[in-house]
Amino acid sequence: MSRISDRFQTLRGAGRTALIPFVTAGDPDPGTTVPLMHAMVGAGADLIELGVPFSDPMADGPVIQRASERALAQGMSLHRCLDQVRAFRRDDAETPVVLMGYLNPIEVMGYDSFAEAAAEVGVDGALTVDLPPEEGHDLLEALRGRGLDSIYLLAPTSTGERIRRVCAAASGFVYYVSVKGVTGAAHLDLDSVRSHLDAIRAATDLPIGVGFGIKDAATAAAMGRLADAVIVGSAIVGRIEALQDRPAEVPAAAGAFLAELRRALGT
Repeated sequence: MSRISDRFQTLRGAGRTALIPFVTAGDPDPGTTVPLMHAMVGAGADLIELGVPFSDPMADGPVIQRASERALAQGMSLHRCLDQVRAFRRDDAETPVVLMGYLNPIEVMGYDSFAEAAAEVGVDGALTVDLPPEEGHDLLEALRGRGLDSIYLLAPTSTGERIRRVCAAASGFVYYVSVKGVTGAAHLDLDSVRSHLDAIRAATDLPIGVGFGIKDAATAAAMGRLADAVIVGSAIVGRIEALQDRPAEVPAAAGAFLAELRRALGT
């Protein structure tokens, strides 16, 4: 059983909803990422999604696009992201870490090389936004061979057949995108989310995390009553952006915001 599965099993037994923050590796600067990860865990994060900066993040809205730009301008790369996970693991051997990003950097590195390096430094899973399961067999096999989970996205537009295909390939958890559009979008429709989660649960026993459009404690609490995990990205990255000239303040600020969300979800 993977570290992700273990964590969700523990949370389910305790009747708790997982809190999963997303941050971009290297934003606002590379030296802040590892302290930020520890601060988020200290504030109640159950898993961490670490974004691999990419020059053309098509699924991301402007807030996360700018985070990638800031990180890339400071020399961030997939290799440096892996180094940051290695550094994080020196003091935290338990919190699952998922790398979230795009296919190009992985293809450049090579599927087997990426999977081997990710497993070696303590990554637990990968979400490759632009690689659908029907085209991702080689990467999926490389990850499975090293015990890493493959996280896939489902959307409000996903058909029943699409849901079944994604759930058959996924492990760890399934990521449901709660709104049509890019990260940071608003207009959550809780009735629609509930209906789609019911359809996904009919196809899998995997936990379901919901992201996109969760911006504060109120929306987190509402989503936490429906989902197994609440995933928060743009709301955190926007706070990091506001402090980009004061990076020493970022871990505490992100931690304070996550602590609000954790209280809203229940401790």
